[in-house]
Amino acid sequence: MATFHLQIVSMDGLIFDGQAERVSCRTIHGDMAILARHCNYCTAIGMGRGEVILEDGTKRYAACIGGMLTMMDNVCRLIATTWEWQDEIDIERAEAAKAKAEERLAQEGMPPQDLKLAEAKLHRAMVRIGVAREAK
Repeated sequence: MATFHLQIVSMDGLIFDGQAERVSCRTIHGDMAILARHCNYCTAIGMGRGEVILEDGTKRYAACIGGMLTMMDNVCRLIATTWEWQDEIDIERAEAAKAKAEERLAQEGMPPQDLKLAEAKLHRAMVRIGVAREAK
């Protein structure tokens, strides 16, 4: 299968730089996949599972939490707020974050801004837990 150059970066630095057959992730418009020779494209990324199929056919999964994705002239750049490979997710920490967010959401009379923040933290924890628990 044809490949393209993929770079994944986050606040932590360069996460991946190499050839890939496909990258898929959740955008603000829904799930999408990028293949070689995809048209030039730019979109915001939402929260969800990311998947990279490497040049040798190996699949790698990650928790992707926001950012931008661009495809220009067969070079894809995924600039993620957070990108955690499946095998690097600390599931105990994610479960603790989920419990804390649920506890916060159970409180009465929370200001709308705090409510949205707690909901986002719960969603992020759920994405991380879901990716970590998928069959490897």
